[in-house]
Amino acid sequence: MIKFIKRFFQILFILLLVTVILRSFFLAAYKIPTGSMENTLLPGDYLFISKVDYKLTTPRYIPFTQIDIPHITLLNIGKPKLYDVIVFKFPGKNYGKIIDNKLNLVKRIVALPGDTLEIIYRNLYLNNKKITPPGNVFYNNPKIVSDGIRENGIFPSNKNWNADNYGPLIIPKKGEVINLNLKNIKFWRTIINNDTDSSNVSVEGSVININGKPARKYKLKQNYYFVMGDNRENSLDSRFWGFVPEDNIIGKALIIYWSIDLDTAKTSKKDFIDKVRFDRILRIIK
Repeated sequence: MIKFIKRFFQILFILLLVTVILRSFFLAAYKIPTGSMENTLLPGDYLFISKVDYKLTTPRYIPFTQIDIPHITLLNIGKPKLYDVIVFKFPGKNYGKIIDNKLNLVKRIVALPGDTLEIIYRNLYLNNKKITPPGNVFYNNPKIVSDGIRENGIFPSNKNWNADNYGPLIIPKKGEVINLNLKNIKFWRTIINNDTDSSNVSVEGSVININGKPARKYKLKQNYYFVMGDNRENSLDSRFWGFVPEDNIIGKALIIYWSIDLDTAKTSKKDFIDKVRFDRILRIIK
């Protein structure tokens, strides 16, 4: 009996160790909380995320917690691609209802570093070419906001843009040298602050300081991405809070491993089994 118990705990320890390794280096789980990615992803979908499609890093968090720890890149494997669905750490400190910079979000990449993005009457253009959107992208309201009408909360704040008519906007790219002045520092300040863990921008009169030293130029250390939700009218995304730094990307969404209808989970009299969306389980995310 003692031998059996010892063997049981040995197996349990091995399983726990394998789980910690998988969660720390290779896979993560994520629950879809909102409808911003409908119909690709629905509230109540549970995803597996690949952490190694783009790079292999040391753990970002203490296992099974959301406590940040310093991490480094061990191996670069690939680059995010156009229309990849990614999970990432929210790159701002607050925006509307988003007040936690530890919050993870899921969106689709619609523009890559160095691209010039423009939205003209809801049509997406990259580098002056009209791009066909993925099949799941949709709008509920046929009414389009006219060009030149500024929408509250739009990024950047000094443009008369809206979610239906937006840009042109150049996506920042690693190695790009930015000429800084008092007119553009408001735009670049948050981007530079997010560029490295130690970046800090301050303005004293007519002097722009980076990490306490006067600066007129800054060389970007990261690539940046522009993301949007497939439910374009109901998605708080890059059109409102800006770019996603590459280091904020946790991984690529792979597969739905579980799905339950949250709309009926608390109010419906259905049995639990009736709330499970079996047709979505093991669906590959495209």
